[in-house]
Amino acid sequence: MSDLTNLTVAEIRDGVAAGTFSAREVATAFNAEVEVGRKLNAYIVETPEKALEAADVADAVRKSGDLKPLSGVPLGMKDLFCTEGVQSTAASHILEGFTPTYESTVSARLWDAGAGMLGKLNLDQFAMGSSNETSYFGNVVSPWRDASGKDLAPGGSSGGSSAAISARLCPAATGTDTGGSIRQPAAFTGISGIKPTYGRCSRWGIVAFASSLDQAGSMARTVKDNAILLEAMAGFDPKDATSLDAPVPQWEAGLSSDLKGKTVGIPKEYRPDGLNPEIEALWDKGIAWLKDAGAEVVEVSLPHTQYALPTYYIIAPAEASSNLARYDGVRYGLRDLPDGAGLQDMYAATRAAGFGDEVKRRIMIGTYVLSAGFYDAYYTQACKVRALIARDFEAAWEKCDLLLTPTAPSAAFALGEKQADPLAMYLNDVFTVPASLAGLPAMSVPGGLDSAGLPLGLQIIGKALDEQGVLNASLALEERAGFTARPEKWW
Repeated sequence: MSDLTNLTVAEIRDGVAAGTFSAREVATAFNAEVEVGRKLNAYIVETPEKALEAADVADAVRKSGDLKPLSGVPLGMKDLFCTEGVQSTAASHILEGFTPTYESTVSARLWDAGAGMLGKLNLDQFAMGSSNETSYFGNVVSPWRDASGKDLAPGGSSGGSSAAISARLCPAATGTDTGGSIRQPAAFTGISGIKPTYGRCSRWGIVAFASSLDQAGSMARTVKDNAILLEAMAGFDPKDATSLDAPVPQWEAGLSSDLKGKTVGIPKEYRPDGLNPEIEALWDKGIAWLKDAGAEVVEVSLPHTQYALPTYYIIAPAEASSNLARYDGVRYGLRDLPDGAGLQDMYAATRAAGFGDEVKRRIMIGTYVLSAGFYDAYYTQACKVRALIARDFEAAWEKCDLLLTPTAPSAAFALGEKQADPLAMYLNDVFTVPASLAGLPAMSVPGGLDSAGLPLGLQIIGKALDEQGVLNASLALEERAGFTARPEKWW
């Protein structure tokens, strides 16, 4: 079947189970698309043999009736997840050639659920970026194009994941979200993506950026597919001290777009002066769609929203400067040892050669705000404001069950357009960062196209541990938006 790569995760799973097609046929079809799609630079490493191996296991067990939840489903794996025996780089030169001898908890759970791996997906280096232009292995190109024909950013940091799913180079993929790195790229490429509650998915075996913010999540073309994937990924892990010891609900079985009895809040602070009118118009449509699904809509206030970005860009770099100190050239990864150099010289040379400019910038900022003279003025103050932002959400939950906002302040921009201005790049996270600081589940779903024919996303934010509510409201939006647009194949 030539259209196997157009199938969703649910359709692949059910088709393999019914014997409509074999898992090997699916894996072979996607492996071929991965090869054809190399112009997008979505994959750092391709693992066609891994996809075929899992497919053959699925075809064998189908006869015995012992299929697993993801049997026959090949996936893309963001290259922030360590995969045993397969290079794992975080898209950085400093980890080029690093082959883990262990498997991250999340990827292990997906393989245990029967999934296969098509390859390791490109990203912003150490997940630091909003456009996938900071990768040592070259930027990912969005499969979408506007009338100008310029290469567009697929979003970041999970830009390899978003581009691959949108271009049908995989049916779904893992992502990680520290300040919007699942949701913003999903919005840019017309797919869905969910960041679960902080602690829902284990961080063990994921290369760390900011430990109090990093959270693994799923990316796919439909809300249902995300529910299926997240169910396999989530769960308590004793190897991760921040992992939540809570049962994993049956999110797929619980899906319902009936929002009767639910109240959705619209944060007034998310309508700043100068908000893109097309984003605002889509937001108004989203409000109407949720009302049509039975929800009551009310205005709420999140008064500390204006401080979310500066708070994030103090806390995240501070944690990054601590986490990235382990890359010193001594134990693994790159080692740059100039002739006659001592230990300190090796540290300096290795980091200078191994880290990209954006990573160095954030390490420098983080080291500065943690230094003795500035710790209280910056880091301590940011932690206090973070608590106020979380408290804003708690107050909002007294009036509503969920929040509806835009995902990003614009559609995808051209590669190189914002690279010279880090502050302009950081503003891409303005709608996604508050939920990250509060550790709340949030999801982006495609709502429509702008006047240039590019996707725009809507974001649902929920209470801690209420992924079901987030998925259900997202399903209501998905059904009413009827988004079926896809990029025209040029690669």
